[in-house]
Amino acid sequence: MERKTALVAGAGGIIGKNLVDHLRATGGWDVIGLSRRGDLAVDLLDAADTRAKVGALTGVTHLFYAAYQDRPTWAELVPPNLAMLTNLVDAVAPGLQHISLMQGYKVYGAHLGPFKTPARETDAGHMPPEFNVDQQQFLERRAGEWTWSAIRPSVVGGTALGNPMNLALVIAVYASISKELGLPLRFPGQPGAYDSLLEMTDAGLLASATVWATGHEGAFNIANGDLFRWRELWPKLAAYFGLEVAPPLRMSLVDVMADKGPLWTSMAAEYGLSASYADVSSSWAFGDFVFGWDYDMFADTSKARRAGFHEYVETEQMFYRLFDDFRKARVIP
Repeated sequence: MERKTALVAGAGGIIGKNLVDHLRATGGWDVIGLSRRGDLAVDLLDAADTRAKVGALTGVTHLFYAAYQDRPTWAELVPPNLAMLTNLVDAVAPGLQHISLMQGYKVYGAHLGPFKTPARETDAGHMPPEFNVDQQQFLERRAGEWTWSAIRPSVVGGTALGNPMNLALVIAVYASISKELGLPLRFPGQPGAYDSLLEMTDAGLLASATVWATGHEGAFNIANGDLFRWRELWPKLAAYFGLEVAPPLRMSLVDVMADKGPLWTSMAAEYGLSASYADVSSSWAFGDFVFGWDYDMFADTSKARRAGFHEYVETEQMFYRLFDDFRKARVIP
């Protein structure tokens, strides 16, 4: 079997870390992780630095792009995120067979407000700015040098710490602090969000789908395969932590968790936790964002199934498994 070489950009994130692990476990792949703390540290915003370090690599056949730079506004997101992809592709292009681009439901305008559900890959676009669209258009213009796929997950469930978009960690830490304070687990989001219809994407399933899609071309929605409402799932997650629930109460996690550092430090000492508050508190804004969705948030994943990807993960069990992993790693009590 001919070995393939994967370059994974964003290898330290909730998506990239699982993808690196999956590729290495699958066999037949040589894997190079690209991140601030990965196998190769590169400033992708610096075209010269990218050319110097990535251009020196030989034999890269597949580029998996999951890197991201945050900015305060949607318009400000476009230049850096498009530049990073462009610089990397320009540096590594010779010999590439496939580029995989990680996207999300922002392509459908999901971050702007209520949108058409289930979202389909053929749905009409929305008024820019949207960096995911600019990135895909860049790949489409260059197609022919290599094939490409765009992977569109829902909210991703994984165990990465220090990540700005880890909802499972948000819930685990919020529940742990609630328990320490003797409080029930209140849903902190918009009232309507408690009844919205949602879905998740397990990071392991996403990694498997991303590698599968290297044999195809185009965009694919990828999700666990089931739908849920917080009204039904929230009490079950509370029960995992031995907590009762109380009626939802709208509050900003960014605000109410701003002073919980000293409490977490004392919890870490009492329970022998391995994670600092900085490690576990980077996703509060993302939690506020997700819990503010008072509209349905799900997509049609039948295109991937018709093309041959049939893996499924039950979302409730995914949360329990991730919470178990956090406990085993002494991230939470």
